[in-house]
Amino acid sequence: MSCCTQTLPVNNDTMKKFEVFKSKEKFIEDEAMHYPGAIDEKMKKQLTERVNSAADDFIIVASSEAPSEKGYQEAIKKGLNRFSDIYTNIDTEDRERVCAYFEELMDVVGLESSDGQLNNFMYK
Repeated sequence: MSCCTQTLPVNNDTMKKFEVFKSKEKFIEDEAMHYPGAIDEKMKKQLTERVNSAADDFIIVASSEAPSEKGYQEAIKKGLNRFSDIYTNIDTEDRERVCAYFEELMDVVGLESSDGQLNNFMYK
């Protein structure tokens, strides 16, 4: 099977993990990641809304008849594009945190690679 047509099975915990992910407070200080937290409340709200929308994109793919790597890759692309209008206002630590949240979403569904999309987002 090619990388992008492989079906990724969804189990009973998958949707629960998405809901837990969406409900947790984001862009707060995380000493383990050496992340200071978003300094600006307005930016924190914008970033959180966009990350949670990306989780919704993943939920749509996971709810489909045959969730595939290609579907999740498209969800990542769509999710990262949501940041394009504020990208220049996002500092390096916040971009790293955005990528970490996408990696969490990828872990929920067992997606091993963003196909370079997170790296491109981080360093464009």
